[in-house]
Formats: sequence, structure tokens, C-alpha cells
Amino acid sequence: MMPAPEVVDPPVAGAPRVAVVTGARGNLGAACARALLEDGYRVAAVDLFPPAPGDHPPQLAWFRADVTVPADVTRSREQVAERWGPVAILVNAAGVARASRFAQISLDEWRHVLDVSLTGSFLMTQAFLPDMRAAGFGRVINFSSTAGKNVSTLAGVHYTTAKAGVLGLTRALAKELGPSGITVNAVCPGLFETEMARSLAGDLDLDAYAGSLPVPRLGQPWEVAALVSYLVSDRAGYVTGAALDINGGELMT
Repeated sequence: MMPAPEVVDPPVAGAPRVAVVTGARGNLGAACARALLEDGYRVAAVDLFPPAPGDHPPQLAWFRADVTVPADVTRSREQVAERWGPVAILVNAAGVARASRFAQISLDEWRHVLDVSLTGSFLMTQAFLPDMRAAGFGRVINFSSTAGKNVSTLAGVHYTTAKAGVLGLTRALAKELGPSGITVNAVCPGLFETEMARSLAGDLDLDAYAGSLPVPRLGQPWEVAALVSYLVSDRAGYVTGAALDINGGELMT
């Protein structure tokens, strides 16, 4: 008779963990930062255009960085470490999209779109990985998209390519880092109520299109944040290498 499997209890809560959220001024990144604050994390909000100093919660700090520039990424790691110490959670939410059709995409535009989503996720994860390995615990959440599994409704081929690359990065990191106590997952949002989606819609009636989905509306940023909140928690310790759809049924896999 085989012995009963060992049951591993979630760790006992201690000092607040530190979470880094990139693209934190975007609608989805901002929602993630808010959700993590509500969950009791200290949140390092990273963005190329952080807000002016103001009345922010004490558990929130803003850091300016271009996630495609190695020196900026290194500096942000040093600044977060000086402020709060090691990082346990990394949410790679930074991304850009352009609606350019294939024949009109310049090499600079191609590189920019891929660099922010894909290279930025690579650089940020590499920078904060030593903290997670030293602790034997870590959570990395990469932002892909429905486009990463199919094609983008609004953006060009470079966006679809970048988000498909994020899924490959997620799977490979999950396999490599799992034995170190680090999980790596991707979220794949569909059409959400964001400034980016509105700006890319052009002649498309976004609300009418969303009304044709099984869940007939645009998603709300807090809904993605709720999924991220679960994935970074101790409850999700057995979830890794996953690409979780949140798209109102636009794509069913």
C-alpha cells in the first residue's frame, strides 16, 4: 500500500513581501498595484513615466525605469533593495501596442514593441531572480495576451509576435525555476477597458464588438488584477507554466 502523500501547509505570514509591478501607470498595471497593496504587499511601482511626488500610501513607492534599458533595470533593483530589501513578487505588466499593418512596420517600431513586452520581461526577471533564489520563494507574472495564442484584434503583427514570445519565456522559466521555489505564469487578457484599447480601436466600434462575446462587455482592469492576486499568493504554489485566459470567451482553449 502506498503511503499517503505529504501535505505541505502554506507558510505562516510574516513581514510584508515586496512586489514589483512594471508598467504601473497603465490601466492594467495600476490595477495590479492597487490589488497587491490591498493584499498587504509593499509595492514598488515601476514606469517610464511615474507620477509626480504626492500623497501615496506608505506601502507604495514609485521608481522610474525603462524596462528595455539594462542600466535602468539594474538601478531600479538597487533602489528597491535600498528601500525595502529583497523582492518576492514580479509582475511584468509593461507593454506597448501599435496598429501598424505589416508592410508599414519599420525595424525601429518592430524592435520597440518586442523590446518592451519581451526583452523587458527578460531583463526584469533576470534582475530580481537572485532575491527569489536566495529566499527559495518567488512569483513571476508575465503579461501576454489573447494575441499570444491567436492574433490581435486591434494591434499589428509585432504585438502578436511579442506576446507569443512572452508565453515561450514563461514556459521555459517555469521549468527551470520551479525547483528553486519560484513559479512563473502568464496572464492573457482579451479586450479590456483601457486607454490603449480605445486608442487602437480606430473605426472599430469596440463596445459593439465586445457585445458579441459570450460575456458581452469589455473586461475591467480589476478583473485581471484579481487573477494576478491569486497567482502571486501562497494558494497558487502548484500553478506554474500556465497561460491563463481572461477574455470573456473571445478565445476558448
